Amino acid sequence: MNIDLKEMTQLAPIFRELFKGYHLSRSEPECYAQLSTMQDQYRALFKALGFELVCDPRGFYYFVPEQMGAQVNKTAQRLALFTFILVEHLADQGRDPLSVLDGGTIGRDELPALLEKYRDLFMQAEVTTHEELEEKVIRRLTQLGFAEDSNGVYRFLPPMHRFLDVCLAVQHDRDLAASLHSTDLELRAPVLMDDDSGDTIIPIETSESVEESEEDALARAMAEERAVQEEDA
Repeated sequence: MNIDLKEMTQLAPIFRELFKGYHLSRSEPECYAQLSTMQDQYRALFKALGFELVCDPRGFYYFVPEQMGAQVNKTAQRLALFTFILVEHLADQGRDPLSVLDGGTIGRDELPALLEKYRDLFMQAEVTTHEELEEKVIRRLTQLGFAEDSNGVYRFLPPMHRFLDVCLAVQHDRDLAASLHSTDLELRAPVLMDDDSGDTIIPIETSESVEESEEDALARAMAEERAVQEEDA
């Protein structure tokens, strides 16, 4: 495939956001539009440079990290656990969790009651105060492209489907256990693992686990691609 870097006018911002673990969706219209129209070219370019670009048909893009550090693992599981809690909470209120987590909103004023109701589960995620909930969960959701903060109203974006997939899988297992009248299969919410665990619920790259800077990585990638094109020429 012939890749013309001059046509990739959004390469720098696209790479910068994906490199730090951000999930690009329609909330970033210029980057999203170019990824959508040049999806194959971007995927081929990033693959040649050692990055795997995932193009989710539900409307978002992200990099799969090569290595999963403890901080990445804990962040991913903390956000998955929060999604699980939120699904349960919304269902208990008679609200449709899918409609809320797929483009819907919750308010900051709902967080204290949520924290109190599920305090035991939040403690697994080392979240014990309202401030920690906003810092360790809500802020990470917005930093990674899963939600937007509009003056204390949090709107969820398409990448939330990654965590919804986990919740639906847990619910499927629960339904299966119930249908079999199983007393041996114990099903719980996603549980955080020890820092030295290599397992993860959802692989998400974060800036804490990246040693190479965004600028250095992009410069290296551009240089390598130009070298490949000069050799082909």
